[in-house]
This record gives sequence, C-alpha cells and structure tokens, in this order.
Amino acid sequence: MPVIKEFTVLLEDRPSTLGNVCRALAERGVNILALQSFPTGGKMVTRFIVDNPSTTKTVLVNEGLTYVETEIVHAKIAHRPGEIARVASRLGEANISINYAYCGLEPGTNAPLVFFGVADVERAATILERAAAAAARQSISSKN
Repeated sequence: MPVIKEFTVLLEDRPSTLGNVCRALAERGVNILALQSFPTGGKMVTRFIVDNPSTTKTVLVNEGLTYVETEIVHAKIAHRPGEIARVASRLGEANISINYAYCGLEPGTNAPLVFFGVADVERAATILERAAAAAARQSISSKN
C-alpha cells in the first residue's frame, strides 16, 4: 500500500538549522528519501520521508524539536515526461484534492517517487495502487 509516514518540523529560518537536523539523522544512520523545506513567517517548514521512522522520532526529540507525524501517499513512477501528470490526474478524477506534493527516490533502485499530502489518504492509496497496476500492465504489453 502506498501509505508512508511523513515528518514535519518547524525550524528556525537561519543558517545551519536544516543541516544540523539532517546531520543528526545521518549520524544515527537514517536515510532521508525525500525532503521539502520552505520559509514562512520567519520559520522553515520542513517535511521529510525517511527509511527509519522510529529512529527519526528519537533524533527529533533528542534535538529538542517538535514534529508532526502524518500519513501521506506516494507513487513510484517511471522517469519520463507526463508521469506526475498521470498520477496527479488520477487523484483529481476521484475528486481528491492534493494539498502539497514533492519528489524523492526509492532506496536501492533510485526510481522516482512522488509524495502527496491529501485529506483522504486511504482512498488515495487505493487509487494509486490501481494506477500502479495499470501502468505495470501497460508497460508489459508495450514490451510484447
């Protein structure tokens, strides 16, 4: 199922804050798979997907950071034009609004992943599973 944990941290908007958090995670062996960070009102909203949520929680607490853990959906896509449009359109056709999105890479394969923050995670997950199955069938039939 394409549901994954996302961490959102509100950091001070000053030099080294993002680097310090990323370094603390790396020192504990946590790999960041995707990252989004942007300024707002003197702070930095930083969202990230990691390969080890349990250790990430420990690191964030040890760093004295407040965080929110959320479930979001993701889709593994082919690395070619139109793939994000295809997946995002499937959600739109199901009347699921995308609140935000960002990209990362699948560990081991470096396949592109797109992460979507949506209100209806379970329904979106079902749609993305169907879209992935349809894409896989299409890929197999185009090879034959």
